[in-house]
Amino acid sequence: MNSPTSSSSALTHSSSSSNTDTPPSPSAAVCRALLLIQSDDLSLKIEAAKEIRRLTKTSQRCRRQLADAVKPLVCMLRVCDDDSVELNESALLALLNLAVKDEKSIMVDSVLIGFLFFYTLIMLETNSNSFGVFPNERHASDGVGVRNKISIVEAGALEPIISFLHSQNSILQEYATASLLTLSASTINKPVISACGAIPLLVEILRNGSAQAKVDSVKALSNLSTHSDNLDIILKTNPIPAIVSLLKTCKKSSKTAEKCCALIESLAGFDEGRLALTSEEGGILAVIEVLENGSLQSREHAVGALLTLCQSDRCKYREPILREGVIPGLLELTVQGTPKSQSKAQTLLRLLRDTPYPRSELQPDTLENIVCNIISQIDEDEQSGKAKKMLAEMVQVSMEQSLRHLQQRALVCTPTPKDLPISSCTSEVSSK
Repeated sequence: MNSPTSSSSALTHSSSSSNTDTPPSPSAAVCRALLLIQSDDLSLKIEAAKEIRRLTKTSQRCRRQLADAVKPLVCMLRVCDDDSVELNESALLALLNLAVKDEKSIMVDSVLIGFLFFYTLIMLETNSNSFGVFPNERHASDGVGVRNKISIVEAGALEPIISFLHSQNSILQEYATASLLTLSASTINKPVISACGAIPLLVEILRNGSAQAKVDSVKALSNLSTHSDNLDIILKTNPIPAIVSLLKTCKKSSKTAEKCCALIESLAGFDEGRLALTSEEGGILAVIEVLENGSLQSREHAVGALLTLCQSDRCKYREPILREGVIPGLLELTVQGTPKSQSKAQTLLRLLRDTPYPRSELQPDTLENIVCNIISQIDEDEQSGKAKKMLAEMVQVSMEQSLRHLQQRALVCTPTPKDLPISSCTSEVSSK
């Protein structure tokens, strides 16, 4: 059995070897693929599926033109015999590419949305239609991936895909998990996927699947958790130990760590989730490591999870959090995190101090007072010294930021010379 990479390489090699002749136009290739996928010959169906996968790898136009291939591809998933593995795999890979959206297209769409936003403001301001009807036109690729995701589920793909999660073939299991990850990005699909019984199987993959399947399963579960009814189902499968296990081993700045912490933050809103996290050896420490070394979004989820613990029962969770050395990361987050992270970090620091009661007016409840109060209670010299160093650095960074803000305000208030070249004010968006 060929891997998807080798299959793709073979197709690419085959295509490049025929470059001596006149290559078929995209429309001709699309028509040929649509014709072959309807064939009764299984080998032709496999060839068509591989060609659809190639054509839709980076082309939104081809994804739109090949949307009619969804139903025959789903029919290929339902074939179940000893010789159907290649048929199933090629169909899954083709459906995956039909359902995704190219990153470059996403970037173009974002630029277009920004342009249309400012255009609309101009139109509202001037009440003019001198720019024509462009705002009423839709971008050709807008929503193609979303529509195909929904079409794939409506065509009945979930039943065979979920059955592949039971497969002893690890490659087929990986493709099925990746498919659910892609399909679960659609809001409409989330409750449907859950109703088909996918969540317990995804958690099982998270426990015992291959490395790639574990990553895709936690991302799929994170997608599904944004639907409120699904969160209860996820919680009942006791996923925290498996999530923590993956979080310990993955790179803390990775997307995987972000999705793990997002799930943990959501599950920490329940008694069962909080108990599972604190009962798991190294669970809180793993979250704190993300708080210190994760991406901005990951750190926001991490501090959110710890704050949820403390807010639910301060007396119960304060010591376990402090014991793992959370203070340095919180101090850094109060200065360098997102606005939400900064606010959550400051709130958590207040909850972690010794007394739950408000201080008198003579002792202002400043961040410095809170931190000094916490540091004075830390027994370990190493943790205390690191926290004091972080506090000093935090004050230094805060002073530097204030100075830069004052300098920027001074520049704004300074008149610009009339002979200043206009070109010096232009900016350039880097292409990717």
